[in-house]
Amino acid sequence: MKKEIDFQITGMTCAACAGRIEKGLNRLEGVDDASVNFALETSHIVYETEQLTTEDLKQKIQSLGYDVVVEQAEFDIEGMTCAACANRIEKKVNRMDGIDQGSVNFALESLQVTYHPGKISPSDIKEAVKSIGYSLIEPAEEHAEEGHRQVAIEKQTARFLFSMILSLPLLWAMVSHFSFTSFIWLPEAFMNPWVQLALAAPVQFIVGWPFYVGAYKALKNKSANMDVLVALGTSAAFFYSLYESIQSAVQGAHEAALYYETSAVLITLIVLGKLMEARAKGRSSEAIQKLMGLQAKEAVIERDGKEMTVPISEVKVNDLVFVKPGEKVPVDGEIIEGTTAIDESMITGESLPVDKTTGDTVIGATINKNGFVKVKATKVGKETALSQIIRVVEQAQGSKAPIQRMADQISGIFVPIVVGLAVLTFLIWYIFVDPGNVTAALETFIAVIVIACPCALGLATPTSIMAGSGRAAESGILFKGGEHLEVTQSLDTVVLDKTGTVTKGEPSLTDVIATANWTEDTLLQLAGSAEQQSEHPLARAITEGMKNRSLQAVEVEAFQADPGHGIEARAAGHELLIGTRKLLKKHHISCEALEAVVTELEEQGKTAMLIAIDGEPAGIVAVADTIKSSSSQAVARLKEQGIHVVMMTGDNKRTAEAIASEAGIDHVIAEVLPEEKAAHIAALQKQGKKVAMVGDGINDAPALATANIGMAVGTGTDVAMEAADITLMTGDLHAIADALEFSRKTMRNIKQNLFWALAYNCIGIPVAAFGFLAPWLAGAAMAFSSVSVVLNALRLQRLKPVREGVAK
Repeated sequence: MKKEIDFQITGMTCAACAGRIEKGLNRLEGVDDASVNFALETSHIVYETEQLTTEDLKQKIQSLGYDVVVEQAEFDIEGMTCAACANRIEKKVNRMDGIDQGSVNFALESLQVTYHPGKISPSDIKEAVKSIGYSLIEPAEEHAEEGHRQVAIEKQTARFLFSMILSLPLLWAMVSHFSFTSFIWLPEAFMNPWVQLALAAPVQFIVGWPFYVGAYKALKNKSANMDVLVALGTSAAFFYSLYESIQSAVQGAHEAALYYETSAVLITLIVLGKLMEARAKGRSSEAIQKLMGLQAKEAVIERDGKEMTVPISEVKVNDLVFVKPGEKVPVDGEIIEGTTAIDESMITGESLPVDKTTGDTVIGATINKNGFVKVKATKVGKETALSQIIRVVEQAQGSKAPIQRMADQISGIFVPIVVGLAVLTFLIWYIFVDPGNVTAALETFIAVIVIACPCALGLATPTSIMAGSGRAAESGILFKGGEHLEVTQSLDTVVLDKTGTVTKGEPSLTDVIATANWTEDTLLQLAGSAEQQSEHPLARAITEGMKNRSLQAVEVEAFQADPGHGIEARAAGHELLIGTRKLLKKHHISCEALEAVVTELEEQGKTAMLIAIDGEPAGIVAVADTIKSSSSQAVARLKEQGIHVVMMTGDNKRTAEAIASEAGIDHVIAEVLPEEKAAHIAALQKQGKKVAMVGDGINDAPALATANIGMAVGTGTDVAMEAADITLMTGDLHAIADALEFSRKTMRNIKQNLFWALAYNCIGIPVAAFGFLAPWLAGAAMAFSSVSVVLNALRLQRLKPVREGVAK
């Protein structure tokens, strides 16, 4: 089938660029015609949908060195009643020209669309969806209308109460009708056909009217959904009862077979089920609500020399923000005055407050524990770390896992099959099982229709993804989509970058060894004082080591750096040399007595520096990028889960193996250039392994993108790292094992939901067809199936990361 599409293109600088893109597109097999307008920066492409997708065309343009402008929009949907509705909206949107991808989340009642602005607009999408009987609300509209979901729940509650009041007398009449319940007193009026009609009609045509509207819209668009089933089943019961009532009145002696209670009670139960669903769905999006609740509402700022309190939305970049002890930091920023400790647990998952001083960055929504600070705002509004987290969680909750495709395909064809089975059941009962008995045939017909609602099937996957990814986000683990949540549980190999992932990422003092003529403290005091003059990272590690031992710096009279070798200095009247063997040899100082110790330290992956004082060897200081305190425990946890752990680094093999040994890692890939990391990941994949790469998300971007799952350690504020599939907000490696646990338990929950959703129908339909299930019981079972699936998904909200001490 031929399709036309227009792309807005960026990056063209002249007509030759347009010609290049045009030629490249026309060479693609499946492109009938492609033209590029340089002046408008647009392309018009006619292509065969059987051979190409819009993504293929985009990738071709990008491979030529240009880019395609796409935009994203999110809408709330009004009017959906079941998974078939979601399926129909999704198909309608994805058939529109200019749409890259449209994804409907039935549980969230939302639509996420990626579209080409030159071809289509949000208003076009809204009109298209409106044409098939649904309404789209843009997020801005939703926020303007506070409590939109709550209003819907209140309306549903009113419908249920109205329906219940009218249905109770009918249910009373039905229950007391059996021989074993004949002792129950029943007002005679409740058995009158016209009284029953008066009670059932408002339920059928007022409370049940939305089912008729939904069924009409579905059939008009040549599809079927739950509304069709409900309208068909209840109408059959109601109008057959009406026919019997008229026959009874005309014939006098005719005993009417009435099923008013069946239609009324069914509608009441279905409305109750929808009400419980709506409440449960609200709970399943609690993760986002909690994250939004973390935001400060107001900020105290200084503007034009005046201190004022303003809503958080009015804070601008470069505003000076005052944060008192106990208050939330309103926005992301940099401390320009003051010292404090910040509780960042809601962002990073780290329980201990982090010391902050002038020049340090702070994250919005974290809590200032004990000091007054002035913060210059650097990111506000949608650019803050918390807003990025919320956006990632929303995208993950709105995305579809591959396992959901099966459920979507089943939901799309389910209703027509059920209607066919119900009609066949009616005919078999009427012709063969109980010939001529319309009543018995009608009961089985209605029961089959009602028991088979596909709502549970449609809710099975998205509610679990919402609950699982939301709970993970609260624990500092951001899955960027349902597909990543699904793939993670199948991983068998984890490759860890060394620096900043296994290790702290910065050197620290590890050893001070003094000869007989000097004490360790004196040696470190002199070395630390001299190294204060240097900006080298190793020098800073020695200076920090001196401060950590509470040693005071001495006066340094002279200082000279010898690049690549070390430093020469005079401190407290002593001549100092600190550096390599070459530095000491250059000054004709023998270091043979210390050689064995230096070699041993180097074999442990440490950088050893020799110290000579007044022309004589005095000792050694050693510095290393030490492993994080939790690394060895986290690696042990991964091994317990059956994961093969690999460390990959650009360091020399000896240093790498020393670090790996300390962390408990058996397999090391060392001396790897950054551009070679992706090739090593690909090599592991060729061995049939499912690989996760864990790195900082910047230097490791190619490897993160190549791996089956890329995990970025995001201990700063840039949490939405493009190359990674999962962002670990904390630098603790336990988060990797936690991510695997969240994935496995979420997928297990999805499979449970799908099993029970399908089991309800596989068991319920035959039971109903054989006449063992009364219609009103079928309605109760159908409502229970949807609610039970949602409640099962909500169990995921109780999951806790193992690093918190609970493994559930």
